[in-house]
Amino acid sequence: MWCTAGSGLGNGQWHTVEVLLRRNFASLMVDGDEPSSVRSMSSLEITTGDVVYLGGCPPAVGSCWALGPTFLGCLRSVQLNHQFAGLDLLGNGSGVQRDMCSIVDRCFPNYCEHGGQCSQTWNSFSCHCQGTGYGGQTCHDPVYERSCEAYKHAGRTSRTYLIDVDGSGPLAPVPVYCNMTEDGVWTELAHNGSHRDIEVHGSSREQPFTAYFSYGASAAQLAALLKAAQSCQQILIYRCRHSRLLNTPDGLPFAWWVGRGGERQFYWGGSPPGVQRCACGLRRNCTSPHHQCNCDSDSQDWQQDDGLLSYKEHLPVMQLVAMDTNRPRSMARINLGPLRCHGDRVFWNAALFTSRSAYLLYPALRGETSFDVAFYFKTSAPGGIYLESLGLHSFLRLQLTSPWEVTFSFDLGNGPVEVRVRSPHPLTDNHWHSVRAERNLREAWLRVDTLPHSVVPAPTHGHTRLLLSSQLFVGASASGQDGFLGCLRSLTLNGAALDLEGQAKVTAGVHPGCTGHCSSYGSLCRNGGLCMERYDGYACDCKHTPYDGPFCTREVGAFFEAGTWVRFSLPALHATTSPPQPRVLIEGQEELHGSLAESISFSFSTKRAPSVLIYVTTSVGSYIAVVLQTNGSLQVRYQLGGPDEGLVVGSGGRSLANGQPHAVNITRSYSQLFLQWWSMELVFGDLHMLKKTRLGEMEVERLL
Repeated sequence: MWCTAGSGLGNGQWHTVEVLLRRNFASLMVDGDEPSSVRSMSSLEITTGDVVYLGGCPPAVGSCWALGPTFLGCLRSVQLNHQFAGLDLLGNGSGVQRDMCSIVDRCFPNYCEHGGQCSQTWNSFSCHCQGTGYGGQTCHDPVYERSCEAYKHAGRTSRTYLIDVDGSGPLAPVPVYCNMTEDGVWTELAHNGSHRDIEVHGSSREQPFTAYFSYGASAAQLAALLKAAQSCQQILIYRCRHSRLLNTPDGLPFAWWVGRGGERQFYWGGSPPGVQRCACGLRRNCTSPHHQCNCDSDSQDWQQDDGLLSYKEHLPVMQLVAMDTNRPRSMARINLGPLRCHGDRVFWNAALFTSRSAYLLYPALRGETSFDVAFYFKTSAPGGIYLESLGLHSFLRLQLTSPWEVTFSFDLGNGPVEVRVRSPHPLTDNHWHSVRAERNLREAWLRVDTLPHSVVPAPTHGHTRLLLSSQLFVGASASGQDGFLGCLRSLTLNGAALDLEGQAKVTAGVHPGCTGHCSSYGSLCRNGGLCMERYDGYACDCKHTPYDGPFCTREVGAFFEAGTWVRFSLPALHATTSPPQPRVLIEGQEELHGSLAESISFSFSTKRAPSVLIYVTTSVGSYIAVVLQTNGSLQVRYQLGGPDEGLVVGSGGRSLANGQPHAVNITRSYSQLFLQWWSMELVFGDLHMLKKTRLGEMEVERLL
């Protein structure tokens, strides 16, 4: 008869075991869980002898010895037939220590963070982080980005993400919708009443109607999200019929809302705090000139007061009260939009160090058993200290030790430890590079960009706590030597952001902000979009491309009915003799367009032929025409000012007017013309027979 129960029992924790033996029956229960039992169908008498072995058997007892190795661990509270057996009276034993248990409880205190489960072996502990949103040896390292801005610069598009607002701090990740728009990134947090009207009937001052809003986030998570944003807003709409709102100009309001601070607010969307008005009252265009809200006119017709609430300290709206819908034909509909926040005060918070003796000072780092530091840097200098903090017998330092190497070093009192990452390419290329370092009771590691991270295991003996007493020096050593020259951005310690810009404003040799983001992120602008520098980041300018969206990846299309067209006035073509080069434009600059070469790309779908797809003409009579002929074949006509007939090339007899999407690319480079659709590319024509090869106002002769 065999009976098994329990799992993961070799974790160094105490477990209870109960064994019940009866005639033809045995059961086994571990840690109070459901017992495992077995019953013999044949008559079986279970008896015990005079000798009881604990922890194993001597070799002389062959049948017992064959069951497996002896037990390694501790036993306590042994009962036989419900009677406690004093282990000091149980007789002889080999390798047994009585009245003590030398197993160290390595899970107390529990160094697994963020709800990670601790387990241990004889010599060490480990953390199980599954489902926590964190990873690493102690569940300290956040899995998710801390903002929608960070997701955007990882090349992500609009969708719902989990964001960890305080990184490795105590707050759990929050689900938000990241809306990547041309104007920037919006973080949207929906509530239980989003995207629907709330109808209000029968409310009065004696029986008010109250709506409560939940955002799926704690008060601390909401406060952190709002603090990290540059601005936040929430649209609030009150539709009314014979229902007053704020009872302006001097009456007691019939409605109010409560923000996260718990205070009643008597202003409405579109109005600043402390002003008992609606948006129309500020614009002086309310339905009644005697009231400050449209609904306060008490009209029998439907009215509406709406606008944006944008005072961050009051947001989001947590509850709303309405009290004037108990009269005949009286009704109100309330609509509260999601909380929408824009900008990231952490991701773009930067400082420029222009003196090797300059540094920023912050309070001492508290990270005795675990800490992490993360930031971006950009420099052309060959080395320098990013940050340093000292203790009586300890220190912490992060440093660019060479153009190719970053070093993370510290001393707990056992001697210096160094973790190095070496890059195959120079890190002094004046592009942004990311650095993240962590130290915990199990290991220390360093990661630079996407390079493999370097790990140093923690020593098994000696000091384990990092005790730092000095202030944190950022940009140089504590002695003001070996300073860093360049930009630091988005510096966080244990998930808490340090205000680099604020400190830089009052520190000589350090300047707030840092430009030059396009050198690192310009490649995210696709399909010919131009990277535009901004003080707090960059933007993709898609106006000269057939795409839009934050990365110029969303095609712009239109449906044309018969007889309709769209006309554009393009900039004049200027002379250039060099092929187009990759470029980055600063806002306000102009781009020179070549006229010795053209490139046209578009896609279309139609069943109508013949039709004109594109027609480009100039003031001197030159033109390009792309048409579908009667049989549906594609034809390109060029007139560059030479023979009256021009040049005609096409797709042969293949019909493209079949209702399917077709992508077309037409490229002329001097005398060669390329026509491409789908994946087929052929040189269809040679323009040597044309005398003139410039399209536009400025014409030059072709040199043959």
